[in-house]
Amino acid sequence: MRWRGRRESSNVEDRRGRRARPLVGGGIGVIVIAIIIAVLGGDPMAFLAQQRAAAPQQTQVQRGGSSAVDDERAAFIKVVLADTEDVWNKLFAEAGQRYQEPKLVLFDGQVTSACGYGSAASGPFYCPGDYQVYIDLSFFDELARRFEAPGDFAQAYVVAHEVGHHVQNLLGISRQVQSQRGRISQEEYNALSVKLELQADFLAGVWAHHAHRMKQILESGDVDEALQAASAIGDDAIQKRSQGYVVPESFTHGTSEQRVRWFYRGLESGRIEDGDTFGP
Repeated sequence: MRWRGRRESSNVEDRRGRRARPLVGGGIGVIVIAIIIAVLGGDPMAFLAQQRAAAPQQTQVQRGGSSAVDDERAAFIKVVLADTEDVWNKLFAEAGQRYQEPKLVLFDGQVTSACGYGSAASGPFYCPGDYQVYIDLSFFDELARRFEAPGDFAQAYVVAHEVGHHVQNLLGISRQVQSQRGRISQEEYNALSVKLELQADFLAGVWAHHAHRMKQILESGDVDEALQAASAIGDDAIQKRSQGYVVPESFTHGTSEQRVRWFYRGLESGRIEDGDTFGP
């Protein structure tokens, strides 16, 4: 991907080298309560947000410096985020709307957010409660080694997918899905979650379509890198790798084939209206 020498986003908070203090009452206890609330049909995200609001100011403990490799990767992520800002500002403006740019938080190990206490093991995530994307850069090493999906554009796809969730949040789509929690069965809610994730894949493709038209970012092999990443993190691929069999009713992100197909559809189309994953 062509990225050097281009604008870096200023909407980045670098928390690398810091260790976040757990939430009130200890992170594990809060998470257990949140799980119980979810099982009983409540909204654990609202509970976690309330806990965060009630908590005393979080402290950050210095853990040490970052590597030169991670510093370069951080610079790359900042350029990708800037590209998402340029694309989504343009598309929202064309639709007569204002795009609210998200903040991206770089961390290592553990992090606190409005959605609770996160760790590197959970992978990159978007929190609708604070409009922020959270990424531990070590995930990209995992993506390359464990999931066999190396390459800078594979990393760009991950960032664009999480920003896609931000777009869904701004458009009210995320809230519509979350409002169904507790009203429908867990299997039905999982199916809605899959549709939400596939739409974020599609929106990542829309970003790539317009970023290339605006800045000629794509190089030979870039699209294959993104498709390989989308395939590697499909629910079926992950379950086969981790447990040797798949349980389709437990899927929450979509199969490898679905993720590849929707990202590629967005890449080819570039039209937000072509991404109705909730339709028949």
